Amino acid sequence: MSQFLPKSVRNLIEEFSKLPGIGQKSAQRLAMHLLKSPNSKIEPLGKAVLGLKEGILFCEECWNIADKNPCAVCSNKSRDHGKICVVEEILDAAAIERTGDYDGLYHVLHGVLSPVDGVGVEELKIKELVNRVAESFSDGSVPVREIIMATNPSLEGEATALYIQKQLRDFDVIITRIARGIPTGGDIEYSDELTLSRAMKGRAKFELR
Repeated sequence: MSQFLPKSVRNLIEEFSKLPGIGQKSAQRLAMHLLKSPNSKIEPLGKAVLGLKEGILFCEECWNIADKNPCAVCSNKSRDHGKICVVEEILDAAAIERTGDYDGLYHVLHGVLSPVDGVGVEELKIKELVNRVAESFSDGSVPVREIIMATNPSLEGEATALYIQKQLRDFDVIITRIARGIPTGGDIEYSDELTLSRAMKGRAKFELR
């Protein structure tokens, strides 16, 4: 980066550019915006970043981020505990929740199977999902009757969904797949509420090929 800019500004631009989806030009614009902003607007941002992880944990049931364990969704008795929607990432669950049409629980995998990227079964929360389903039939809680596969419609998302289906085939559980309202290669996180709502309502039984 050009030495024309002060070191503090260059450092901030460099850190911004490390964030997902932020290129060099966007990083420069963000840095310039903050530089022009009064301290009264910058300080809350700094405090929010520094305090981001304070009091945050992973729910040991669904593996979503939360401020208590189990999280507010898993501990909500008005939700349908017989349905679990399996998603790749935390923001996927947040996107589906925004539709207001889903009343079940979630399970966050924290990624998808991708051997090229070194992501295998052990790196994901697949074993935890299988154990969760198994325990629902043995611990006196509400048995899981439906698993909704809401992984992204990508090769990796499909492969992950198929692998999970094979792991659950010995359980008396219906496995469904959200409908194709989401374009192939698209991300659930960036889908609008109407598209996600239609995809959830139009889900179909997930069959082994």
